[in-house]
Amino acid sequence: MGLKVRPTGRSGESMSDAKIIDGKAIAAELRSRVAEAVSRLKETHGITPGLAVVIVGDDPASHVYVRSKGKHTRGAGKASFEHKLPAETSQAELLDLVAKLNTDSAVHGILVQLPLPGHIDENAVIQAIDPAKDVDGFTTVNAGKLAIGQPGLFPCTPVGCVMLARSALDDLTGAHAVIIGRSNIVGKPVAQLLLQENCTVTLCHSRTRDLPSVARLGDIVVAAVGRPEMVKGDWIKPGACVIDVGINRIESDDGKGRLVGDVDFAGAARVAGSITPVPGGVGPMTIACLLRNTYRAACAIEGVEPEDF
Repeated sequence: MGLKVRPTGRSGESMSDAKIIDGKAIAAELRSRVAEAVSRLKETHGITPGLAVVIVGDDPASHVYVRSKGKHTRGAGKASFEHKLPAETSQAELLDLVAKLNTDSAVHGILVQLPLPGHIDENAVIQAIDPAKDVDGFTTVNAGKLAIGQPGLFPCTPVGCVMLARSALDDLTGAHAVIIGRSNIVGKPVAQLLLQENCTVTLCHSRTRDLPSVARLGDIVVAAVGRPEMVKGDWIKPGACVIDVGINRIESDDGKGRLVGDVDFAGAARVAGSITPVPGGVGPMTIACLLRNTYRAACAIEGVEPEDF
């Protein structure tokens, strides 16, 4: 996969014995590498990678995320094209826009922000994206390439998870990875990526019998179930690397709520060898990997060998 990251140390003071995997720092380093590669691509080949982001409706969280993507895209020296459509946009109108972006030579990556309004078939829109520009890695073509080990564009969050695991463990060969959650967006692709890293992979889900016992087998545990603090400290094998994909808002004493992952951080950190915090772990890696995907898509479309990072 060519995922090169340097092992990371503690990100600051911690009450736990576990090494805190600093996703913010690793993401910043990756964004810097992308920006440098983009600069060289412009200088050597006159190519400016372009990312088009489409958002439909007024979901506040989606708009915050889209603004962040635009900021980081421009910060990496790329062209950013934002298409903000009203909630009543029809599926036909959205598909027409995707078709135009597919043929726009200035656009190398297309991302349609999910969720879409209920009257639009999300899968139909995703599959309409040119696989060469599918920087989310959600099309059937790219999912198939991942499954059979061919080069392609793969989902950003799973790629980020593997980078974080490698930052903690360096070589993942032979490690037993337990994935909790089987979604098409995280669980399944991260399992495929870890297979490519020569891990032994167990993919768990809601019907897995005695899930805590299965989780305790993992040298690497990736939690992606969307249930606050479901994975307890006694589910973790001593010394394991824990990658927490979840981000959930729960009530707090001050009434403002607080963000937690799918892992009981305090309990798991007393047992794990390394662990991602929430926030500040997997989240920052998603946009950084999106920038990486857009750079690689631009190189592939323009017939240029990408730099390996």
